[in-house]
Amino acid sequence: MAVRRSTGNGKRRRKVQSPVLARSPQRAVLRVAPPAQRVPPPPDEARRMRAKMETALAEANRAHERLREAIELLPEAMVFLDAEGRYILWNKKYAEFYRRSADLFAPGVRLEDTLRVGVARGDYVEAVGREEEWIAERLGQLRQPDGGRHEQWLADGRCILIEERQTSDGGVIGLRVDITEMKQREASFRLLFEGNPVPMIICNPDDAVVVSANEAAMAHYGYDQAEFETLTLRDIQAFDTELPWRDQSADDEGSARTWKHVKVDGSLIDVAIYARMLTYDGRPAVLLALIDITERKRAEARLTFVAQHDALTGLPTRNLLRRHIDETLARGRRAGDKVALLLLDVDNFKIINDTLGHDIGDELLRNVARRLRSSLRDEDAVARLGSDEFAIVQSAVMRPEDAVLLAKRLIDAVSHPYLFNGHSVVVGASVGIALAPGDGEDSDNLLKSADMALSRAKQDARGGYCFFEKGMDASAQARRRIEADLRAAIDGDVLRPHYQPLVDLRSGRITGFEALVRWPHPERGMIPPSEFIPVAEETGLINAIGGAMLRQACIDAATWPDEVRVAVNLSSLQIRAGNLLSVVMDALKRAGLPARRLELEITETVLLDKSDEVAATLHALRALGVRISMDDFGTGYSSLSYLRSFPFDKIKIDRSFVHDLGANRDAQAIVRAIISLGKGLGVTITAEGVETEAELICLRDEGCHEGQGFLFSKARPHAEIVQLLHAQRMARGQAMLGVDPIMVA
Repeated sequence: MAVRRSTGNGKRRRKVQSPVLARSPQRAVLRVAPPAQRVPPPPDEARRMRAKMETALAEANRAHERLREAIELLPEAMVFLDAEGRYILWNKKYAEFYRRSADLFAPGVRLEDTLRVGVARGDYVEAVGREEEWIAERLGQLRQPDGGRHEQWLADGRCILIEERQTSDGGVIGLRVDITEMKQREASFRLLFEGNPVPMIICNPDDAVVVSANEAAMAHYGYDQAEFETLTLRDIQAFDTELPWRDQSADDEGSARTWKHVKVDGSLIDVAIYARMLTYDGRPAVLLALIDITERKRAEARLTFVAQHDALTGLPTRNLLRRHIDETLARGRRAGDKVALLLLDVDNFKIINDTLGHDIGDELLRNVARRLRSSLRDEDAVARLGSDEFAIVQSAVMRPEDAVLLAKRLIDAVSHPYLFNGHSVVVGASVGIALAPGDGEDSDNLLKSADMALSRAKQDARGGYCFFEKGMDASAQARRRIEADLRAAIDGDVLRPHYQPLVDLRSGRITGFEALVRWPHPERGMIPPSEFIPVAEETGLINAIGGAMLRQACIDAATWPDEVRVAVNLSSLQIRAGNLLSVVMDALKRAGLPARRLELEITETVLLDKSDEVAATLHALRALGVRISMDDFGTGYSSLSYLRSFPFDKIKIDRSFVHDLGANRDAQAIVRAIISLGKGLGVTITAEGVETEAELICLRDEGCHEGQGFLFSKARPHAEIVQLLHAQRMARGQAMLGVDPIMVA
């Protein structure tokens, strides 16, 4: 028996030589006995076996085709390799990815061979200069037992993500995905991240460890990259707070939140953080943009202070005062204490401002504010509400006398003389007092009550104080009703001018009419101007009223005889509005009235504002041909200086000097002086309020030019004025017969 080695599997086995094996001297000859005769299967069985084989083969082909169709539908590139690294199957996407080497792909071709040809053709940019090393690395990646992922850059600029896994028979399934766009986005992100001037860091979303920081973050916080990567976000947060990306809902992603951070030098900064979830180096991460808003918050605090505090005195303004009042009232309710609100108005401040200038006026207000602050307790507060009005909140008031004592102390403090640039200035103060909760349970009502008390104090006893009383509210409500009704009357064009004659005292002829506004109220009848004109001036409605009266007066006067003028009163507010010249020109043009027939009456208060605009407006009106008259002469502050500064056409003597003129020698002396002054200046002198024959005779004797008053006529509607002018024509005829032409109402 002979033993030989099998070359198939390396195992040694015995083989018994058949007795038919004979040897010859030259070689050994194997003699095999003829096999036993096999019995062929029956014909039917053979056909069935062939049919099964054909069916199995067809199924295998169909399965192969289905597999091919399936991988063709995949958006990714796919390849199948056998255990020797030879191509078995691949899809079109794979051929498209490697189109520069696709002509080499064929079943049975080794991947290694296509790689070598591709390297030779320059398909793989990473292989340049290290071809064999690169091929070895690539084949090593192919045989990783657990599969692997790596990136591959192609010569056409694309980046391919490769994932390969081994099959049970030693083959390889490979998947390819084009990640060029993603790599471009990553490159753009890194460029924007690393070069961004805004400090940015990237954190792990689970433990807040800093993964990376850009140059701006390192410069701003003082850490280098290595130091940053040893920190968590909590290490630079000043307080133990929730992480930014955990303190927002999905809808809030990208919105800014504010945190306190600590820099490497220990300084605190306010940081607005914008958080965005992303993928960084293939892992979930959070990008944080860290915007230092420390200076902005300081600026906002300064702006808030400026918005809530008066720029001149540094005191709180009305809005901040309201908040303080409400807080003080809330504490008072809990403690059962009263709260007093005192409104203080500086008496005669406007005169100081007008005579000594705004600089002195501003310095006066600053000194008043300092004196008020020094007169209060720490728990009390003072605010500036308006030009010369201040508010004081007195807490823990046990009795009304406490508010009285404070009011007297404040009035005394304000009333002491002030010395500014050699000017000794003395002012007084009036105070209105409201007590909570009786006079108001919130800031608005308490302020309203104190304001009404202040108005009464200024009317009744300047330099004193006044408590709020319930009747004041009724008066204020009546005033508000007048304002509301007046607005409705203006909108409804209810107001109408009535006209009072101006009579030449020598000839008795009517030279003109003064237009006086009248308000026929549907419920209250004719409301006197003394009730609604002050309201109109306070609310600014006087501009609308004045404009309407001017236009209607011009329209009516255009129907009168050519020698008869119309006089219209102007409020100081109308002149300061800045559009008076255009309003007058428009009224004259619409009515077709010559400018010489219009006379505008102003009071001395208009000239208190010595602005260039006021003077220019008056001169422009006079150049237009309009006559300018000074009304209520002698009742202002310095009438003679105004006569020198502006060339008036007429001076009207106030009715207070005309009343009972025949029996009052002092009044006669004043009227005589005014008439003499008018003659010297070459202006017309008109006496207002002429009511008796004695007053008329006295004015005639003194040489007064014109008269106006009830002795001649009351103010009448335009329809009656037409009749009055007709009567004047009749009177002229009577004068020719020797009848006295002076008209009596």
